[in-house]
Amino acid sequence: MLSSFDWIRRCATGAELLATLEYFTILPDLFDNQLDLAAPFAADADVCQRCWTYSMGWQAPESSSKKRLSPQYCQACALVMEKAAELGRTSRHSSVIWGFVNQIPRHLEAGEGFYRKHAHGWYVQDAHHFLLLLDRRNLQDWLQELALYHGSDLKGLLQIFPTTGSGRGFSMGELLCRAILHEARFAMNALRIRFFSAPHQLLRPHVRDQKGVLTFDVSDFVGLLEMASIFRTLIRPNEQQMLYELLHITKPAEKQFYWGRFLGFVSQEARDMITAWNIRQWPEPRLQFFYELFEYVEFDQHP
Repeated sequence: MLSSFDWIRRCATGAELLATLEYFTILPDLFDNQLDLAAPFAADADVCQRCWTYSMGWQAPESSSKKRLSPQYCQACALVMEKAAELGRTSRHSSVIWGFVNQIPRHLEAGEGFYRKHAHGWYVQDAHHFLLLLDRRNLQDWLQELALYHGSDLKGLLQIFPTTGSGRGFSMGELLCRAILHEARFAMNALRIRFFSAPHQLLRPHVRDQKGVLTFDVSDFVGLLEMASIFRTLIRPNEQQMLYELLHITKPAEKQFYWGRFLGFVSQEARDMITAWNIRQWPEPRLQFFYELFEYVEFDQHP
């Protein structure tokens, strides 16, 4: 018999995870363990090829519009896979947050307010663990929502990472288990964030940790998101790429020449920002991390 979290761990992709969380809400009876258990595993067993627990061979009723469901799955897995086929694009733009906190954030369990409007899916495991999926561009708004309702009362660790697709060599369920493995590394005396810009980084978090771009105080991380938003507003995409390439020039004379030309090319507001932030002196890991944040922030097209 599979629990709700067992079903989550069965998810191979972000799209499957989104579909599972949606069915938890709209069709909870689908996972209430009334499915037919498969016979003991054998070469000719009728076990579902996804969950490996329940009997395969379920077919949609004749009146159903879902004609593509494969008989190699049980009913729950068939419906999840069918729904997942519609959620690939949503998954690619989603962030996953696994929280280990002293209290569940306000409104999350009921799915009210911000969560009803912006979240793609959520799951509350117990009084200290939750899973949340939302559009990555809403990450800053969500963190500010936590600050508004909880202030410094909310403590623990939020691990943020992208979803994964098929053919990556590791499943969404495996990534969640990796996050859980590292969730108790810090004392629960503040709210911290561990940020992974790519799914595979959860498999070797020490690499990112050694560069100093993994763990942040929540206020520092929100501040970095705000900086990224300002940067994207004042510097156009082609200028962002020019600056990135310029900062990687290794010859001092050549770098100085192009630096002067670049500052003459951008606006006065952009020059003031670049000078105030001293971007030219940033170490490579910090620069790379800062550019990764561009995918997580909005920008004002009419500053």
